[in-house]
Amino acid sequence: MFKINENYLKLPGSYLFSTIGKKVAAYAEAHPDKRLIRLGIGDVTQPLAPAIIRALHAAVDEMGSRETFRGYAPDLGYDFLRTAIAENDYKSRGCDISADEIFVSDGAKCDCSNIQEIFGQDNRIAVCDPVYPVYVDSNVMAGRAGEWIPEKEMFSNVIYMPCTMDNDFVPAFPKETPDMIYLCYPNNPTGATLTKAQLQDWVDYANRVGAVILYDAAYEAYISEENVPHSIFECEGARTCAIEFRSFSKNAGFTGVRLGFTVVPRDLKCGDVSLHSLWARRHGTKYNGAPYIIQRAGEAVYSPEGKAELKEQVAYYMKNAHVIYEGLKSAGYTVAGGVNAPYIWLKTPEGMDSWKFFDYLLETANVVGTPGSGFGPSGEGYFRLTAFGTYENTVEAIERIKKL
Repeated sequence: MFKINENYLKLPGSYLFSTIGKKVAAYAEAHPDKRLIRLGIGDVTQPLAPAIIRALHAAVDEMGSRETFRGYAPDLGYDFLRTAIAENDYKSRGCDISADEIFVSDGAKCDCSNIQEIFGQDNRIAVCDPVYPVYVDSNVMAGRAGEWIPEKEMFSNVIYMPCTMDNDFVPAFPKETPDMIYLCYPNNPTGATLTKAQLQDWVDYANRVGAVILYDAAYEAYISEENVPHSIFECEGARTCAIEFRSFSKNAGFTGVRLGFTVVPRDLKCGDVSLHSLWARRHGTKYNGAPYIIQRAGEAVYSPEGKAELKEQVAYYMKNAHVIYEGLKSAGYTVAGGVNAPYIWLKTPEGMDSWKFFDYLLETANVVGTPGSGFGPSGEGYFRLTAFGTYENTVEAIERIKKL
């Protein structure tokens, strides 16, 4: 008889955003007269930029002609996109990353989850706490996280690195030595960042203890401060200890289009084994690449027109972030984030845990956010709001909250 992967049974409850979706749907059905404003899920709301639309149309026309039709995309992605990424995202910032070290995919979320497949099951993972749930969940599914401890709301074999207002949301090096370290900066959900010096310390630490850093830079386009690095490869020695994930979802509005990439340097090795070769083999066997049409749209992101248009979109969302941050602060909330990231992280009112505050906002202000406890045990007592709504809805949502 067939057997299931029992590691899946260790996952507590359902996926965070599935739970939120069910609660919101039930409330909306029971109160059809209420207009909900959703500032919970980090989904963009602005339409694709004109430069991207033109590229999509041109690529569709190519696919309709015998002479220019394309079939399967190359395993690692088309050279035209990988070259554009290498030149614009890395070489322009002084990072020694070449096009053949870039793996194009259908999104950073998939890569963040799938990357663990090339690592041994007995590796210890360390994660910032709170953090994007996919890092831990994918390792639970792989059998690497140990057992779920309900009273602590954590897994026995995961090293949690608390990030709270007490340490400015910057994790300290763990007391236990990890093998795999997940870092996300700008951070989801706290909106926190690391300076280049702080990130260099992590690179030095990883090289010293023989760990690999899995660095999620999905929100780098929102960085506004000069001392905050856009890539871990701005740090000396990162090529021998780091893998970086990037996404087109938040910087170019591709949440409904799906495109991302992962950088695995050739210098990153476990003994004599190249992780670049392992990921290339995995990428080719379990292909999760993007079609030609989508990759042409990605190329347009780096055109002069695309850069200008997308800079305006990022500014639009950061304007929303400013409205949320200042509005909540003026209403007496303790807030963080919103400067280098499209997320605002706030302390819940005294006496309310994060899910109770979720229900309170939903029922009294008809505003949807994200409970902090869904991002890890140190997220309890906090709450996330996203700047990815429309400006008008964002202003109205904050006015509703201020009246409570």
